[in-house]
Amino acid sequence: MSDTPRESGPAPRTREVAERAAAHALQAERDGRLSPQVFEAIRDAGFARHFVPARWGGAEGGFDAFLTAVAEVGREDPSAAWCAAIASALGRYAAFLPEDGQRAVWEAGPDALVVGALVPGGEATAASGGWVLRGRWPYVSGIHASDRALLAARVPAEGGGEEVRFLLVPRSSYRIEETWRTVGMRGTGSDTLVLEETFVPREHSFVNDDLLSGREPGTAPGCFTVPLRNVGGLTFAGPVLGAARGALEAWSRSAKRRRSGSGGALDLVLARSAAETDAAELLLSRVARDADRGGLQDEWDGARGQRDQAVAVDLLVGAVNRLMRTGGTGALHRDEDLQRFWRDANAGAAHAVLQWEPAARRFAAASLARSEAASPPARP
Repeated sequence: MSDTPRESGPAPRTREVAERAAAHALQAERDGRLSPQVFEAIRDAGFARHFVPARWGGAEGGFDAFLTAVAEVGREDPSAAWCAAIASALGRYAAFLPEDGQRAVWEAGPDALVVGALVPGGEATAASGGWVLRGRWPYVSGIHASDRALLAARVPAEGGGEEVRFLLVPRSSYRIEETWRTVGMRGTGSDTLVLEETFVPREHSFVNDDLLSGREPGTAPGCFTVPLRNVGGLTFAGPVLGAARGALEAWSRSAKRRRSGSGGALDLVLARSAAETDAAELLLSRVARDADRGGLQDEWDGARGQRDQAVAVDLLVGAVNRLMRTGGTGALHRDEDLQRFWRDANAGAAHAVLQWEPAARRFAAASLARSEAASPPARP
């Protein structure tokens, strides 16, 4: 870790991260991971500490600042933005650990890079005071620079049955299997974590339901009280927003040379794609600001937030795809920025938490229930 003094959150030094990421973007694609220099910039800028509790030296930051910073990095390299977003989001997850688990993560400072696997995997067996965990977890973004990992697993529960928990494991306990060979988001290095038998004490774990429901309002800073599915899409939508901004800039550089012969068609493409990107940003910003104000606690507000995150990403992908279709043959070159933003936007939008159907169904159910509750009783 660098000895450079760090800001309290990512915003003041985001541009430095973006510039370094841009300089290393093509190499990250070839290597299938970010360079150590980019990871160090992410750490130094304060992404890892953004949601960390203040008592550990963290920023206890907000979602709006988080979204803005991630998108700014994404307009240069969406893969770097994705890893920066993961660094922040997993710091928030780690705050749900009991005291001893939090101490293990942040006793040496608030800038530990924690990665995670949200889909339960591996195998856990009960042991005195905890569990013995082993197995494989794919798609662990940023794993090559990680200090620790939070792994979802089904564990034997007290009283019988199973429960899903996140279990904290140190970097010394796992190895990396290089399985990340993708069309987009290549630089995220989302390889497979392989864990040999490792004892995890109960104090280094928390129940998944705690994260899903959030802390009780008034018992913790606001960033920890929002239920996960009401804001979880921001982590992955931010890089897609950045990719759309980057695509607009790359497309515009080329369009200046081709505009006079397009008969005005390129003007229509630019206006439509820019408008859709702005609209998506407004939707995402509303979700982030509502979360910062504590306004995503009830089911209808949360469902609207999840809806807005999904539809915003649909708008962004539509805008980027339109730009790519009209970018000319030169945009297809493998070293061109536009095709990289296009691949990354579509890859990022494929994440499970950004899918439209579950978001739409939840919103419809919540909206109809709200309407029914507000309706006057039927006359006898």
